Amino acid sequence: MLVLSGTLAVTRVPWSTTPADSQVLTASAEKASSKSASTRATPRAPREVLRDRLVAELQEEDPGVALTSLQREITRKPSLARHCVFLARALGKAAVHKYGAQRAQRFSRPVCDTSFAHGVAQLS
Repeated sequence: MLVLSGTLAVTRVPWSTTPADSQVLTASAEKASSKSASTRATPRAPREVLRDRLVAELQEEDPGVALTSLQREITRKPSLARHCVFLARALGKAAVHKYGAQRAQRFSRPVCDTSFAHGVAQLS
């Protein structure tokens, strides 16, 4: 009976023409290496960078401070306005994780209509 695991474990073969001192990687190592390289090479969208910064600000301060910063950023850079709903909902969800639904709802304000409240409600 022959059992194959599906993992390539051969690192050298006698008929190989490569020098013995060269580095040899397994197939799984090559896959992991190329995956992490492509992940690093992909630039993050400005809205994702802003979301992460605002969520960090919410964690350090409170949702009110983060919502004020969101409003300031949209005023400063109007092209971000199309992402306001996405950003405010992310803040609402982060507020629920930090404070719970009841307390998070208290920070709601009319930034991006009711998107913050919608983010809170999604996790309630």
